Amino acid sequence: MNEIEKKGRAIALLPIAVFLVIFLGSGFITGDFYAVPAIVGFLIALLVAFLQNRELTFSDKIKIIAEGAGEENIITMCLIFLVAGAFSGAVSAAGGANSAVYLGLSILPSKFAVAGLFIIGCFVSISMGTSMGTIAALAPIAVGISQETGFALAICIGAVMCGAMFGDNLSMISDTTIAAVKTQGCEMKDKFRENFKIVLPAAIITFIIFLVLTRNGDYELTSQLTYNVWQVIPYLVVLVGALAGVNVFIVLIAGTVLSLIVGVATGMILSGDMFKVVGDGVQSMYDITVISIIVACIVSLVKKFGGIQFILNFIKKRINGKKGGELGIALLAALVDICTANNTVAIVMAGPIAKEICDEFDISPRRSASLLDMFSSVCQGLIPYGAQLLSAASLTGLTPFQIIPYCFYPILMGASGLIYIMIKKNH
Repeated sequence: MNEIEKKGRAIALLPIAVFLVIFLGSGFITGDFYAVPAIVGFLIALLVAFLQNRELTFSDKIKIIAEGAGEENIITMCLIFLVAGAFSGAVSAAGGANSAVYLGLSILPSKFAVAGLFIIGCFVSISMGTSMGTIAALAPIAVGISQETGFALAICIGAVMCGAMFGDNLSMISDTTIAAVKTQGCEMKDKFRENFKIVLPAAIITFIIFLVLTRNGDYELTSQLTYNVWQVIPYLVVLVGALAGVNVFIVLIAGTVLSLIVGVATGMILSGDMFKVVGDGVQSMYDITVISIIVACIVSLVKKFGGIQFILNFIKKRINGKKGGELGIALLAALVDICTANNTVAIVMAGPIAKEICDEFDISPRRSASLLDMFSSVCQGLIPYGAQLLSAASLTGLTPFQIIPYCFYPILMGASGLIYIMIKKNH
């Protein structure tokens, strides 16, 4: 390590600053935080990174980014993204999402309508691995429950938001989980177990809050909800397989094949369309896969120029020991998510820095992965310009600020995470 890498350089963080200025600036100016695609902002940031550190030749920099993008965990993460997309496309086309929702509504007592939305949201999101898909599936049902019970639509869609963020943080096939696990170098089952015991109290308290707030309501199904248990089985196979420690590629491929079999057998997928639905699912993951590669290139150049070391030195001067390191990781994940409005991108960006903090303070990889995923999800579920709240608002005619007061779970998840850091010994 040369002198620059030991001391670190603040100017090395310029590419990241440029991205944030472009992304946030365009959002504030246009009112649309997705006006400039993230990939465009990151490509400009990569160009800035190339223009820095003139001690290295262009060929040297190409070699550095090639090593960064070709790192084992980055390549593995990208491949998992694509396989997870294949499973998501197949199981959705097979009718799994609707069947999971309708099965839950049919089982839960009608008096638990709003609290039940939260529970169903938890199951659907942890099965689908996407908060956005969960919100899209449950928002129309939330509107119907609001109309039937008289409860404010904001509280009903708030329950959906809470359930969606539960699975977004925990699901084995969520892109946030994949990113957190691969950047920190731990097993998915270990991260899940570490994460689950932290967020379980928050989920239980959230359920109780919705139950108390809507205790006088009732909801009777006015239409027959049809579902097929077989369509839900692929979700269960993936969930159980991942928890059992089966290789994630084997689990996702098995889930994809099973989804196609169920889809064709139930008539939801034509035999000639099997490859198309898988392809559509894979394509849905292209953006985050390319972004992950570009971010890895930027981080490798930033690290070579002393940017990562500067952050580490900054953190080390202000924190002490493992608890301080964990608080640093939590704060890092939260701040980057607030700036990027995308918790997966936040994890990909913050992951390498968090890994360095782990090595410095002897923090276990599973602990770090949990903190990254958890605290980026906390902010993602609360920022009014995040995709989740914007989607929930657009589907219901509300504003994000009307829904935020009922987003109990992200708030409680953050509180639970902070308490866990303060009272739990690190292993």
